[in-house]
Amino acid sequence: MRSTRTRSPRARARLAWAATLPLVAGALAFGAPAADAAGHDDGRHALQGTKPLWATRQADQGATAAATAVGARVYLAGRDAKGLADYARAVSDPHSAAYGKYLSPAQVRARYGATHDQIAKVTDWLEGSGLKVTGTTNRYLAVTGDAAAAERAFATDLHNYRKAGHTYHAPSITASAPASLAGAVLTVTGLDNAPKLAKHHSGELPPPEGVFRNSGPFSSYYGSKTAKKLPPAYGSRAPYAIKGYTGRQLRAAYGAKKWTGKGVTVAITDAYASPTITQDAARYAARNGDPRYRSGQISQVLPKDYTHIEECGAAGWYGEETLDVEAVHAVAPDSDIVYVGGASCMDDDLLDSLGKIVDGHLADIVSNSWGDIEANETPDVAAAYDQIFQQGAVQGIGFYFSSGDNGDEVANTGTKQVDTPANSAWVTAVGGTSLAVGKHDAYQWETGWGTQKAVLSKDGSSWAGFPGTFNGGAGGGTSKTVPQPFYQRGVVPDGLSGGLEGAMRTVPDIAAVADPNTGFLVGQTQTLPDGSLGYDEYRIGGTSLAAPVIAGVQALAQQARHGVAIGFANPAIYQRYGTAAYHDVTDHPLGAGRDLAVVRVDYVNGTDDAKGTTTSLRSLGKDSSLHAGVGYDDVTGVGTPGAGYVSSYRP
Repeated sequence: MRSTRTRSPRARARLAWAATLPLVAGALAFGAPAADAAGHDDGRHALQGTKPLWATRQADQGATAAATAVGARVYLAGRDAKGLADYARAVSDPHSAAYGKYLSPAQVRARYGATHDQIAKVTDWLEGSGLKVTGTTNRYLAVTGDAAAAERAFATDLHNYRKAGHTYHAPSITASAPASLAGAVLTVTGLDNAPKLAKHHSGELPPPEGVFRNSGPFSSYYGSKTAKKLPPAYGSRAPYAIKGYTGRQLRAAYGAKKWTGKGVTVAITDAYASPTITQDAARYAARNGDPRYRSGQISQVLPKDYTHIEECGAAGWYGEETLDVEAVHAVAPDSDIVYVGGASCMDDDLLDSLGKIVDGHLADIVSNSWGDIEANETPDVAAAYDQIFQQGAVQGIGFYFSSGDNGDEVANTGTKQVDTPANSAWVTAVGGTSLAVGKHDAYQWETGWGTQKAVLSKDGSSWAGFPGTFNGGAGGGTSKTVPQPFYQRGVVPDGLSGGLEGAMRTVPDIAAVADPNTGFLVGQTQTLPDGSLGYDEYRIGGTSLAAPVIAGVQALAQQARHGVAIGFANPAIYQRYGTAAYHDVTDHPLGAGRDLAVVRVDYVNGTDDAKGTTTSLRSLGKDSSLHAGVGYDDVTGVGTPGAGYVSSYRP
């Protein structure tokens, strides 16, 4: 979910094919033997989820040619997949005797990692089937070969299927592994090639995107400048949107006080890497009152080459990295930041980035502002993601994912659904709010982020179609695939989770500012109209902002714990539910029936007034079918960090 700028954003699903189905148990269950296909052996164990839902009989175009190239990853279950999941829960639960007793990466490998014997046997199986093992890690084996070899190895037939106007190959029945390897193989990914297979590029990244600028008038803080000459809304004149909050205002809103994140490292994952991030971040801090970066305070871990550059819109990710880095530093100015960039926005590369953080324990807190819709998830890839999340939990590493920018996704996809990986039971899903910070940095209120847009009429006398159409909002709702995790029981209302019987994971867990109308000021080098590069600043939002803000707050909280890692934070977050640690956010913070709105003026061309401006009214607190109410809700979770949140982690 790409950050929502004040121009029409690209759909993040186009940028990151992060299709996941988090499994609470953390490992794929091996089910009944696969049906006999093409004379394959019985007595095999199914790798559930490897036949995608779109591989239907109606879409079947016949058998895939035997010589078709196939590239796959066979993920290793390790020596004790269930034990890993069990310990991940225990070490994260404040009520457990094992709480906080984290393991080192070496201890995790020794206790739960794949054995040399397992790797050797899996290698023999794959090579004996005619596949070539092109890479071996402690987490997976990469293989290449033709369709015929893949069919022999995984006891399935590959067929071609029509999907969204394209043809892709996929298993016609669930893939399987030999019975003797049931405890060694977690899953296989890549047997279907939609939409992950793409042409490799040279690795040269494109220049930054074209410059984007906000038009004024602006408020310097919420409500400082009222649109007195424009039509009223909800019984009063609306204020102009702010120019963009800065670190000082966000720290005041979320109770930073004396804490700065000193001694804590926050990792950020995105795809690619901004070529100007170091100078942009330094310049932004100097211009907006944030402390200077120390030498080495920002570091980057980057791949040797980049791929899928055109498909992923590589330049669009520069702004994502810039937002994440500058937001973390704004909230936690003394924390170290390590950016771990993916070679592309595809699952394999994003998994590799997350794996680098876990295997090297590069940070205790990981901010992730990317994802996709749940309908695109597949259980095979999900198992690989959740294994990393669980390994992180065991080591004291917490992952924070933005919940999405399209509300319940109905307007975007036609189907009510949540986003992923935010739907994982093993990550902290971060929802979004509209934030009002007033004079002298005083916190005023928040609503759930959900916007309706009405444009000023031609004669300037009214707001056409008031209150307008849905224009974006925090992702949330109930997963259709992930069972309710233990920490949500007794907190999430039955009406949201689906009830005690069959209760499901509900998103989000916590929230922070996301509304681009009350968003964050960011500074970035962009391509100017004359083709040259230049630094500029603009207001930005989306739950891509909320995630790094919460990551920054968690760095403050970890500092308050004298540096002791919080790890997977959800059990601790829900333990504080209903206390003064949170702002309980509702859609009507000023009282029932009192609606809120701001006025925005935007350049038509997104850059200057050459083609004029457009004026609109943005109504707040109207998130599709989702609602922020008293207590837990599916827009803001348990709420946003209050004045007592950080200090509540003090021992």
